Amino acid sequence: MKKLVVLSGAGMSQESGLKTFRDIGGIWEQFDVTEVATPEAWERDPELVLRFYNERRKQLFNAQPNGGHRGIAELEKWFDVHVVTQNVDNLHERAGSKNVTHLHGELMKARSTLDSYLLYELENWELKLGDCCEKGSQLRPHIVWFGEAVTEIPNAIGIVQQAEILVVIGTSLAVYPAASLVSYVQKDTPIFVIDPHRPEVYHKNVTYIEKKAEIGVDILKKELEKLK
Repeated sequence: MKKLVVLSGAGMSQESGLKTFRDIGGIWEQFDVTEVATPEAWERDPELVLRFYNERRKQLFNAQPNGGHRGIAELEKWFDVHVVTQNVDNLHERAGSKNVTHLHGELMKARSTLDSYLLYELENWELKLGDCCEKGSQLRPHIVWFGEAVTEIPNAIGIVQQAEILVVIGTSLAVYPAASLVSYVQKDTPIFVIDPHRPEVYHKNVTYIEKKAEIGVDILKKELEKLK
C-alpha cells in the first residue's frame, strides 16, 4: 500500500465543536497565552493553568469525531496512513486512526514534572493540584507550551519524507516548526490541501480542495481513487 501522510490542524476539529486557538473568536482572543500556556505561567500559577486545560478537556469529552476524522480513518483500507497532527485532542484516534503523532502534546495525558518520560492516561477531564506521579511530583498537562521544544519534530520529518501522498487539512501553515514539515516532502509527491482559506503551498504537484474538512475529505477520496 502507498504511504499516505496527513498533516492536520485546528480546522480539522473545528467541525466537532472545538474552538481553534488563533482564528477570530478563538481561544487566544479570550486568554492571555502567557498566563496559561508557558512554563513561567505554570511556575507562577499552576492552579490557573490546570483550570484552563480542565476546561479544554471538558469540551473534548462532549465532542465527537466528525466526518473528516472518520474519512481519514477509512483511508486505512487502501493506504498506509500516518497522521501528524498539531491538535491535542484525541478525535483522530476515536475515529479509528491507528498511527497518530501529536506534535504539540495530548490533552488526555498528564506527565510528571520530575520525569518527563512518566506519562499517564487521564480517565476524566479534571487534573488537580495534589495529583502526583509515582515518584511523588505534581502532574502537569502533557502539552508543549510556548517556549518548550517540539520534541516530535524529528520523528514527524522522517514520516513526511517517506510520504508517497501528502494531505494537509485545516492548518494555516503559519505555526513553526510544524509549518516547515511540508518542505520535507519529496519533489514528485502529490500534495492535497483541504482548507477553505487556501494556505499557499510551494510545490509543483498541489491540488487545492477549498472546503472544510468533512466535505473536503469526501472530495479527497474521489481524487485518491486515481492514485490507488
